[in-house]
Amino acid sequence: MAEAVEELCAQLIRYDTTNLGNGDSMGERDAAEYIAANLSAAGVTPTLLERSPRRSNVLARVPGSDPALPPLLVHAHLDVVPADPAEWTVPPFAGEIRDGYVWGRGAVDMKDMCATVLTVVHRWAAEGRGPRRDLVLAFVADEEDKGEWGAHWLVAEHRRLFDGVGAAIGESGGYTVRAASAAGAQVRLYPVATAERGTSHLKLTATGRAGHGSRRNDDNAVRKLVAAVQRLSEHRWPVVLTPAVRAFFERAGAALGIAVDLSSDGAVDDTLRRFGSAAKIAENTVRNSTTPTVLDAGYKVNVIPGTASAQIDTRVLPGTQDDLLAEVDRLIGPEVTRELVTDQPPVQAPVDSPWFTAMADALAAEDPGAVVVPFCMGGGTDAKAFAGLGIDCYGFAPLWVPEDFDHRLMAHGVDERVPVEGLRFGANVLDRFLSTV
Repeated sequence: MAEAVEELCAQLIRYDTTNLGNGDSMGERDAAEYIAANLSAAGVTPTLLERSPRRSNVLARVPGSDPALPPLLVHAHLDVVPADPAEWTVPPFAGEIRDGYVWGRGAVDMKDMCATVLTVVHRWAAEGRGPRRDLVLAFVADEEDKGEWGAHWLVAEHRRLFDGVGAAIGESGGYTVRAASAAGAQVRLYPVATAERGTSHLKLTATGRAGHGSRRNDDNAVRKLVAAVQRLSEHRWPVVLTPAVRAFFERAGAALGIAVDLSSDGAVDDTLRRFGSAAKIAENTVRNSTTPTVLDAGYKVNVIPGTASAQIDTRVLPGTQDDLLAEVDRLIGPEVTRELVTDQPPVQAPVDSPWFTAMADALAAEDPGAVVVPFCMGGGTDAKAFAGLGIDCYGFAPLWVPEDFDHRLMAHGVDERVPVEGLRFGANVLDRFLSTV
């Protein structure tokens, strides 16, 4: 008998697949071999692909009943961000199941979806069922960094594996967001990602005259950099409404009975305030963002360095990158240079499509009160790699979220955990979707 979905998730968490970035990783091999063994037990033939030892990706194809239909790609990543055990209630890689939750790093980002996909495949094998169309399953490495050992490498070196794929699902979407309507009733929204902001990370560099910290120095690289970073971080970027965000406001507003005014920047901000807890779905994607995250300067307190640099997490909406970079250059001024160190374009898929309709139908079948709405992700996923192949990419990793549980705080957070009932719900929704789409 196949393991329960919560046991699969717990076991995957027990494999420490920490990705420290810049190629430094514990490796995904052990988790990949576990997934490969599970697929084989369900009659699905897996292939392990590695750019370098232990940076493993698992690919498999599940044949559908109608080979004339374009395949669907289902992708999930195996790596996780670091976790400091001293900060956690439970050891982050123990994979404990307690109090109705599976605890551990990767529980919601995203070993939960790995477990729900495996559950569906085993269920089909046991019941003699399968999908309508071929499924390409991809459990990949390195999503938490640049995808150079995972999705982007697979697209560059093994493109044939994705030939003919019409659409893809991956993180993040299909989870419960509870919001209050204008009349005070609770509405259960399920946002499905139809877009992602692009990733245009920047490095700013200031140069000056090195010298002794006790002496006046009007050519101080640190001072120049700090002033530029402050101007950039305080800048309020204008509202840009993408099709996904506009559709979210319109559909969620109708479901909540809340007036929607998108006529100006101020009107959009007022609309977000009226949305209450539902505002978190869109508040980060009505604008571009430039967030300072890394500063690097100096080596000794009494030495003024000749160079100082900063890294800026920059997220861009479709069609706005040129204007954003021009404004960045104006804000940082002539004393600071700007380098584009990551350039991954935004992702957009059709909001009104059979794929989206099938996701909404699958969610509504498990939760008749579900209101499924499109949204744009503020961050990025491996969809950026697969979208480059012309694949329509959606964020759909269904999960039921109980009340008083802040799903947003779990990914990359301390005491990350996923509800057992949420996993079971997700497996049922995925089964319905993948069986019928």
